[in-house]
Amino acid sequence: MLNAFSSLRISASGLSAERLRMDTIASNIANVTTTRGENGQPYIRKIAVFQTNLDRVLNTSTGKYEDDFKGVKAVGIVDDKSPLKKVYDPSNPDADKDGYVTMPNVNILNEMADMITATRSYEANVNTMNSEKSMFLKALEIGR
Repeated sequence: MLNAFSSLRISASGLSAERLRMDTIASNIANVTTTRGENGQPYIRKIAVFQTNLDRVLNTSTGKYEDDFKGVKAVGIVDDKSPLKKVYDPSNPDADKDGYVTMPNVNILNEMADMITATRSYEANVNTMNSEKSMFLKALEIGR
């Protein structure tokens, strides 16, 4: 019966991962025009990084180790390496001697597309959990 709940664990890890991704995207959108942060530099776009969460488990019937998939886990949030944008605005206090302002490397259209993808993935995990819950309830009804 423990394996029955592994699908819930996988869906829960997906929910957690997509939530982190949406929070990261929201931070990028909020800082799309931040030309000077705490370090005096323009905001750098952030990207949430995930990896599969695997455990090596000994299969007692075969005597071999197998991978037990446990979902995804957040590895961290990294800076996007794409170049910063230069915008000509000599009236901006952050402009250089040539009148260019270094802007964050955040593209609002890409962020919105990423947000839609993250939202759809989150919804898919919620629907999966609801289906699993429904199956468990049906199984309990059959057992009565």
